Amino acid sequence: MTYVMLVGSDVALLEGLSQSLAGLGHRPGVCASLTDAREACVARPPLVLVVDRALASSAGAELLQLPLAAGGARILYRVASTGPLPLLPALQRAVLADLTLPLERHRLAALCQSVGERAKTTGKAPRDTPDGLRAI
Repeated sequence: MTYVMLVGSDVALLEGLSQSLAGLGHRPGVCASLTDAREACVARPPLVLVVDRALASSAGAELLQLPLAAGGARILYRVASTGPLPLLPALQRAVLADLTLPLERHRLAALCQSVGERAKTTGKAPRDTPDGLRAI
């Protein structure tokens, strides 16, 4: 199970993506702004962070400060009706993929699966231990 944080203002798109990802066994979380995402990421760092490219373009380096789980990845998305906005070079290098959603939702699912498997293979994946079985 990969924890995926979706950040953006298009509620319908993010809700559909979160339902699709949940159906594939991932654990999605949704935030409307980078401020909300920062609070959520500090409390529980995601393995995959999916952010609206418009937010990333306006926030710049602020996106790079959001914590990720070990082995995590950042993915940007935009809707088909908008053109690509400029990004800081450091942010361009830190992004795994730049997708057009919802057209490339299957690619997003494959990337989430791949990042989760890579983290598990390298031993960086968080362990999913039920609360009742944790040692105190």
